[in-house]
Amino acid sequence: MEASHVTREQILEASGDFLKKQLYVVVSKPTNGIGPVMENLSNHLDHQCKIEQEGILFAAGPLWTDDEKYWEGDGMFVIRASSVEHARELAASDPMHQCGARSFTVRPWLVNEGRFTLRIEFSTGKMSLD
Repeated sequence: MEASHVTREQILEASGDFLKKQLYVVVSKPTNGIGPVMENLSNHLDHQCKIEQEGILFAAGPLWTDDEKYWEGDGMFVIRASSVEHARELAASDPMHQCGARSFTVRPWLVNEGRFTLRIEFSTGKMSLD
């Protein structure tokens, strides 16, 4: 018989020497169309910059429509938090959520695999991220 659930401990054990970095994904969706989102975008972005500077924000940005042509107000951000409850508190503190322009869900995310390349050219001061 196939198990319907695999425990966190089972996944951590099966992950061996992988990264095992616990982060939290916040998916944020408009509650009443794009208008209220646009009205509160500046406060939201200021907040995102603040939590970035505090070391809370790992990554964030808009979610395009499937054809990659439009933005309907959806966004996603990944945060560092001590627990899912803490992550919910952090997400609730976003002005976009406080004013009701968006609602959110939080999912724990264990980062195991992946790669990014940061290139810095000392002579030109240019930086690129792949």
